[in-house]
Amino acid sequence: MPASTLLLYSDYKSPYAFVHKAAAYLLPQDFDVDLRWLPYTLDIPSYLGGVEDRSPHHWRRVRYSYMDARRFANQQGLVLRGPQKIFDSRLANIGMLHAQRCGKFRAYHDTVFERFWRRELDIEDPEAIQSVLRDADADSEGFPAFALGPGEVEHDRIRKQAEDAGVFGVPTFVFESELFWGGDRIPMLRELLERRGLRRR
Repeated sequence: MPASTLLLYSDYKSPYAFVHKAAAYLLPQDFDVDLRWLPYTLDIPSYLGGVEDRSPHHWRRVRYSYMDARRFANQQGLVLRGPQKIFDSRLANIGMLHAQRCGKFRAYHDTVFERFWRRELDIEDPEAIQSVLRDADADSEGFPAFALGPGEVEHDRIRKQAEDAGVFGVPTFVFESELFWGGDRIPMLRELLERRGLRRR
């Protein structure tokens, strides 16, 4: 019997997506699910305001979010340095799709996250993304054409499908049309998978 599909929407500029990816990796190990990682490029100014336009309330939320995410990072020995601007992660997310096509998703995914949150990677720089793909042993030379053509189309299609399904943030898991937003919902998701009889024996 084929495994049940579990979708996970993620974005490289989300600190919560970064610190909860390790728990997500465990899901297909513990349950008979096909975990599909999908990009969802966040529009941060739409809910936290642009840097110049943020109210004191917005800045309190931003400061708390990074403090909170850093707690999870510290537990895992991860480095999480707040970015110095609001990045557009679209290109890096298209890179995720390209790495998946090359069968090199995990190496690319981990490297982008780790370098970005160390402030060692500009995720808006095409050459930097190509370098990560090269380090992941993926087809870096084919990436520019992919990013400007089928990758861009696929990225936009996935984002629209996500929003049609109710997705608004990351990490968001979708199982049987039910949404679980945030890493703190992973225990609830695991309970649901358990009730469905999907735990691996």
